[in-house]
Amino acid sequence: MNHRARSITILGATGSVGRSTLDLVERNRDRFDVLALTAWRDAAGLAAAARRVDAKRAVIADETRLEDLRAALAGSGIAAEGGEAAVIDAAGAGADLTMAAIVGTAGLKPVMAALRSGATLALANKESLVSAGEIMMQAARNVGAQILPVDSEHNAIFQCLDRAGPASVRRIILTASGGPFLRNSREEMRAMTPGAAVAHPNWSMGAKISVDSATLMNKGLELIEACHLFPLDRQAFEVLVHPQSIVHSLVEYVDGSLLAQLGPADMRVPIAYALAWPERMATPCTPLDLTQIGSLQFEVPDLERFPALALARDVMTAGGARPAILNAANEVAVGSFLDNRIGFLDIVCISRDVLDHYDPPEAYTLEDVLAIDREARELAREQVGRYSRT
Repeated sequence: MNHRARSITILGATGSVGRSTLDLVERNRDRFDVLALTAWRDAAGLAAAARRVDAKRAVIADETRLEDLRAALAGSGIAAEGGEAAVIDAAGAGADLTMAAIVGTAGLKPVMAALRSGATLALANKESLVSAGEIMMQAARNVGAQILPVDSEHNAIFQCLDRAGPASVRRIILTASGGPFLRNSREEMRAMTPGAAVAHPNWSMGAKISVDSATLMNKGLELIEACHLFPLDRQAFEVLVHPQSIVHSLVEYVDGSLLAQLGPADMRVPIAYALAWPERMATPCTPLDLTQIGSLQFEVPDLERFPALALARDVMTAGGARPAILNAANEVAVGSFLDNRIGFLDIVCISRDVLDHYDPPEAYTLEDVLAIDREARELAREQVGRYSRT
């Protein structure tokens, strides 16, 4: 099949999802024209990636690394830029497809810029949709922008969802691997280190999302994200633990049909779906061998050992500003855990404490969301001081 080269911008090009996206772009150079790559502060990694895919521009968010980026790109003809404003400008520059892979709410402004440009948005940044879901979805509707979910669970739902309409859907079931501590007691989890928490049994992910997977907060945030992406009653969304990470999500219809998307635990599968949509493209992933898998296991999540999931569902039901508060507090708590300042179980305690002590009005603008995010982070840092081991 003949394809016109599709222009693409990759936000967060040096992270886990960004690197997987680049791998697929490099394998299909005739299909993509890379307008821009961005990164937080890895100037060397950004420059190397920009050279490999012949990007038009490379943008480093941390301006203190701009001279390093310029030096690494010397003689390449690739424009080197730095700072938050430059990242936002690159995001809104009108690529056919923008891959949003910046971790956390740092990706919110660039994501909004991409949406407002009318670009098709491949969304791997769940935190932006959790914090500002209504604002983002309205921005997409205003310009007719298409959001393609890249999280494996939401991508699976997107593939299985009958476009006839939500009235035909009874349930949407997101699957969770259970993370590295699925069989550990609360007391055992109390002593777990950052190294143990990021050692995911199935997926290769960044540190923050790996810790979220270990607490099951990741699945809670995905529930909130799913409510924005798929227009169903909030009670229609459920979570099942599926330790093998073979079935990525399921959609149950009112006639009893249950559609599931299966695939290897490799992010290049949902990324490829987004890159090629509405078509498909080949990946180098090893195909599933169902005869070797043999059987699939599912179980109900244990909310006593993993209270993050229950907390997130409560926040999802409450709505308003609470998802933004939860996301901000969790980001601060996870960062403090990775810095060995607090224990593993303290992550959810800090998030709950912030929710208990902060109840602002609902956010109606992006500026409202960012103000709530800042205040929640400050309160979370105060709580970290209370729990701190140092």
